Amino acid sequence: MHRQRTTFSARMNRVFTHRANRVSKAIERQGIRATYELHDRVLSNRTSRGRYGDAPPELDAVQEGILAEVREQGYALRSFSDLFPDPDDWRALEEQRDRFIASTEADLAAGGEHVRVRPGKEFVVRLQSYGVELGRDDPWFKAVSSRRMLDVANAYLEMWSKLEYVDVWYSVPQPRAAERISSQRWHRDYNDKHLLKVFLYLVDVDEDMGPFQYVAGSQPGGQYADVWGWQPLGQNYPTEEELEARIPAEAVQTYTGPAGTLLFCNTAGFHRGGFSTTKPRVLATATYSSPASLASLTVRSYTYAGGLEELDASARFALT
Repeated sequence: MHRQRTTFSARMNRVFTHRANRVSKAIERQGIRATYELHDRVLSNRTSRGRYGDAPPELDAVQEGILAEVREQGYALRSFSDLFPDPDDWRALEEQRDRFIASTEADLAAGGEHVRVRPGKEFVVRLQSYGVELGRDDPWFKAVSSRRMLDVANAYLEMWSKLEYVDVWYSVPQPRAAERISSQRWHRDYNDKHLLKVFLYLVDVDEDMGPFQYVAGSQPGGQYADVWGWQPLGQNYPTEEELEARIPAEAVQTYTGPAGTLLFCNTAGFHRGGFSTTKPRVLATATYSSPASLASLTVRSYTYAGGLEELDASARFALT
């Protein structure tokens, strides 16, 4: 991984001026871009690909269908019950959702001092954010760390993946006249081209609630992969007008749907969401990436709180 406990730019900042710090950050970004392909082809991902190749997972028909669609178009849409038919699994998620909504709305009504948001993305309140301990007693973590999900992620990436990020989001409604900001705009995730992200709608989501949108075929290897193509640390945020000029309208998929809608997609492709103007959009999300992910920028959001002895080898690799 590319994790750096003390970055070059931070060390230089102690000595040199603000201008030198900007230069050092540029040098650091160039270095990360240069080493990403090396980590992907030779270092970080080589062992992971070998482990996957030694014992690829056996997928059932549901998993195979998801895999085929994500490979072809960059996304696949299912219901949570397709992968997890036990009603207790969904009931536990509903209970987690209801507690989260109640606490979030109470905090927002009191001024929002205790809600978990990230600078620049204040429209999203997070249940967990970063630095939490998670185990199988958390219903969403239990689902995304299960072999039902991990096997799909590993098969899509064709290597043992890392479960990098797990959380539940509450999108705060915005004024209709507000401008889209941050991830509400079209963008590619820049930390890895080997990505599988999962979104689970926990409430019914309509056109006015910031439904997730995706450009089918914009994932690496897809028909529109070269349109502002993915690169490590890429900063491609085209305007809506710029994207419409280069991408046909029929390629843009908008995912409205009932609670329980489950979406798999490679977010190295163009996507956006979260611009709700009516009711809160509440969803659970998780990210699977390769070991070569730019971990200097994307550190795992949680620490696994369970016992390692209860995990098989691929799950232990994903969670630790």
